[in-house]
Amino acid sequence: MRYGLIGEKLGHSYSKIIHERIINENYDLIPLSMNEFDDFMKRKEFAGINVTIPYKQKVIAYLDELDPLAQKIGAVNTVVNNSGRLRGYNTDYYGLLYLFNRNNIMAEHKKCLILGSGGTSKTARAVLESLGAEKIITVSRHPEGHSVSYEECYKNHRDAGIIVNTTPVGMYPNVNASPLDLTPFKSCVAVVDVIFNPIKTVLAKEAEGLGIKAVTGLAMLVAQAKQAEEIFRGIKLDDGIIEIITHELMERLNC
Repeated sequence: MRYGLIGEKLGHSYSKIIHERIINENYDLIPLSMNEFDDFMKRKEFAGINVTIPYKQKVIAYLDELDPLAQKIGAVNTVVNNSGRLRGYNTDYYGLLYLFNRNNIMAEHKKCLILGSGGTSKTARAVLESLGAEKIITVSRHPEGHSVSYEECYKNHRDAGIIVNTTPVGMYPNVNASPLDLTPFKSCVAVVDVIFNPIKTVLAKEAEGLGIKAVTGLAMLVAQAKQAEEIFRGIKLDDGIIEIITHELMERLNC
């Protein structure tokens, strides 16, 4: 049975390299349009899949069961086919929490901004809540509910201590774009950009230039893949594999 990653555009993905390094078995990149996505999920011709933009929330409608964490977050990036019954999980939570801990980024008692309102934004909120963030503001180009616009962000939330980018702005191939001008955010001590290609985004470079700690999402990607493989195979893997593969990828990409 097939394992792989589904999403709309996967030309930027390192997931095949990572998963095949963790488990020496074929792992496919499966780009799907919206119509193809519907057909793919209904056919269920896979053993396990990972899910990326823009299907982390849309996939939930096709599932028979949700892991409690995925249900709480409202986003799924890992699906297992158990004899035709589909169960969804969120391993991005583990990956993002790993990224924060790996880089000693402390969210406790801090005001935090999350850029973007998609599936990964929901995961980021859950992680920041678990780390004791004092206030969490979601910033969106199309604000609704409790999210705010970028204009309001610049006006009222320049005192944020941590900024997490969950948007694809700045991701390959649009590597010269950035979702935010960091200059007004004088209280910011850390920027976490979940983008992993390029390894160093424009946002991360600007943060470093302003003396702000900046991390991007490669280690998160590897960590969530490690947990996904544990779920796919029903095994336990040592966390050390995350650092080994992250280092190998950095070398491969000449970073």
